[in-house]
Amino acid sequence: MFDQLKELICNYVDAAPEDIRPESKFIDDLGFNSYDFMSLLGELEETLDVQVDEQKVMELHTVGDAVKYLEELKK
Repeated sequence: MFDQLKELICNYVDAAPEDIRPESKFIDDLGFNSYDFMSLLGELEETLDVQVDEQKVMELHTVGDAVKYLEELKK
């Protein structure tokens, strides 16, 4: 899940996959803006066939947070 998320992140921001770590913050470290983040979530929903909860999404600050949340949705 982490590697798949890293690939998608690189489609939205100028970050090298090897620089993306679980503790990387979407806004502070990777340079996401709210539009990019929501677009990423939309692509994740399509790619992984999941439905994200918008309230929960607001609590996702790091890549690791997102991986954990997505893994829970896939169960």
